[in-house]
Amino acid sequence: MLMKRRTLISASLGLGALGVLAWSRREAAPAATAALPRHEGSARAFGTTVHLTVLHPDEAVARTAIDAALAEVKAVDALMSLRQDGSQLVRLNRNGVFDSPDARFVAVLQAGQELARMTGGAFDLTVQPLWNAFEAAHEAGGLPDAATLAAARAKVGWQRLKVSAERVTLAEAGMGITVNGLAQGYAADRARAVLLQHGIAHALLDTGEFATIGAKDEGRPWMLGVRDPRDAEAVAARLAMDGRALSTSGDYETFFTPDFVHHHIFDPAAGDSPTQLASVTVLAPTGLQADGLSTAFMVMGAERSLAMAERLDGVDALLIAKDGRRWTSRGFTTAA
Repeated sequence: MLMKRRTLISASLGLGALGVLAWSRREAAPAATAALPRHEGSARAFGTTVHLTVLHPDEAVARTAIDAALAEVKAVDALMSLRQDGSQLVRLNRNGVFDSPDARFVAVLQAGQELARMTGGAFDLTVQPLWNAFEAAHEAGGLPDAATLAAARAKVGWQRLKVSAERVTLAEAGMGITVNGLAQGYAADRARAVLLQHGIAHALLDTGEFATIGAKDEGRPWMLGVRDPRDAEAVAARLAMDGRALSTSGDYETFFTPDFVHHHIFDPAAGDSPTQLASVTVLAPTGLQADGLSTAFMVMGAERSLAMAERLDGVDALLIAKDGRRWTSRGFTTAA
């Protein structure tokens, strides 16, 4: 199994409560008026390197803001990681119940449940048993058999996850959740809020999902390149960022078979990976939305995904099929 971070070919081309998905929110980006000094910072979180770039005239202010934003990203990871034994998510999966959850964990779970309702279950936080089945089989040199998959599927169902500010519960033993389709986008939102609180007007945030504040030097937009799902060195699209967040999900990120048929994204109804799309890139008002929708759209396929993108304010998408076909929503504009 080859594991890769969610990948964009990034900018070289060119805290309040963040709760349930705010589907209509979109902020205008202030324009930079002159070249500003560039300050950068990075940290390990979500199994990758998180990187922040800030433009600001005062190095001390910039450094304080970067450190605070990175600390918030690491705090989100510590709450929601599947790999940190003390995380609230791991403890929930282990015990089936978690009392007095952190408000940030609740916010992400509530967002996931709302997205599950919106997508008819195409997005489902409770697919972790399917991942566990495929991971165990892969480590043994194969794929899970029909009986194993049936048993895993029986433990999946977003309606059996109950979330409140006081308690989170799973309906039965053997269930488990993952927030890998939301947490990095949420972390980008939290980090962005921290930077704004510190007076940062221009920044690029890469938590595995991307968010921006303002513009690049001299008023030029931040530019991002979306990688081709079948060529890590090729660019499928160049985007001038407009203040929205960006997320890409793809079958190449973590896969169980070299033909990308079986990978880390699961269709809960099928108990296996969706078959049509190789990658989905979503622009949305928040990182949480972009992250969740890019995962959901992989499962939903091109037709349903484009229809949903057109209904949601501030949401646009690029969808690339396994056979190379491409679809874009009306507002998805690429740079020259």
